[in-house]
Amino acid sequence: MKTAAGAFLAGAASRLLPMSVPFRFFGAAVAFHLLAWLALLAGASEAPHFAGGLGWPLAALHLITLGVLLATAIGASLQLLPVATRQPVRSARWPAAVWWLFVPGVAVLTLGMGASWPLLMGFGAAAVLLALLAYGVLLAANLRGARGMPGVVLHGWGALLALTVLVATAASLVALYLGHAVLDRGTALALHVVFASYGFMGLMALGLSYILVPMFALSAAPPERQALWSGALACAALALAAVAAFGLAPRPLRLLALLLGAASVVLHLRLMRSALASGMRRELGRSFVLVHIGWGGLVLSLVAALGVELAPPASLAGTLFAVMLVGGWLLSFLFGILQRILPFLASMHAARGSKRPPTPSSLSAERPLALHFHCHLAALALLVLAVVFDSAALAALAALAGAAGAVAFGSFYVTLLRRTSGAAPAR
Repeated sequence: MKTAAGAFLAGAASRLLPMSVPFRFFGAAVAFHLLAWLALLAGASEAPHFAGGLGWPLAALHLITLGVLLATAIGASLQLLPVATRQPVRSARWPAAVWWLFVPGVAVLTLGMGASWPLLMGFGAAAVLLALLAYGVLLAANLRGARGMPGVVLHGWGALLALTVLVATAASLVALYLGHAVLDRGTALALHVVFASYGFMGLMALGLSYILVPMFALSAAPPERQALWSGALACAALALAAVAAFGLAPRPLRLLALLLGAASVVLHLRLMRSALASGMRRELGRSFVLVHIGWGGLVLSLVAALGVELAPPASLAGTLFAVMLVGGWLLSFLFGILQRILPFLASMHAARGSKRPPTPSSLSAERPLALHFHCHLAALALLVLAVVFDSAALAALAALAGAAGAVAFGSFYVTLLRRTSGAAPAR
């Protein structure tokens, strides 16, 4: 049996970017993670009933979605997709240029949101959107010449189309704050939320899972036909949600979109369960506990989305939906995968030119990861309770627990870099 790990690693060394390219995106995500919890602490009084508008809760949300989730997705896809699709790395300069636009742009954008300075927010948004357009060109170039893994490639094209909608709606929403209407706010916001979370980040997470989960479990790659069906159902759900956002039969189409999205998720989770059950490595540790929690958060986010559709407009379902979607699913899943993929990539870089390459476990640090695990779960639970009881004190406690976890994960990341530097052969 040819495992996904064997297929992924075949010739991988020749398609690696310089370590500084993906790891600078991961490092930015680690820093923005801490800043997000601190921004939530600053806006703790508004967070439990947050329903939009400028302020620190909006800044915290975008520090997570842009600073942590999107930065990680960019770094991971720039490195993993050329390896998975057997494409040569064309240039390291363009990814580096994307970083220099994206990271300062996120910092300026979220500062403008938190301080309620629309003009500053506009400058930051311009840099971020330009960076995302450049990243979209890099992603399209890689997908266009892809060989093999059609399920992953389909998810990649879907994510790229979602990124286009994300950029357009983000520009429209920022323009509204600057006094220029492009799209109706309700339409732009509905498209932005769905295509940023379930669209770009969702499809990217599901697609890369077909590489990473079997690779870490040492199992065969999932059947391509079923992966294609799951991706097609997800894309169809996004298309229906887009039509509904423009006011055409909104409730029936949104309910149908939820049904198709749920079918996509069920099929995807069946494939992941099969990969884990058939893998030669059964004990995947604390990291895959977070991955499982993330999958549970994905299911609960769909339930919460149904609640948003059926509940009165002023109910707490909308805030719970945001917590389940961003914290329960995407953030939990990301950190579960990230603590696996960082030592793996670092060991591959350190192994180049080395007779005895370091193992991923020798580069990792378990104690900070254990602290991050408990702090993350505590922060998530406290945040749910803060929303349910409309408690600023609980929101502040959630922010403090999350910040402690972010510091712990940052310690893991710094230790990894230090050990990799010590293990890498002199050149």
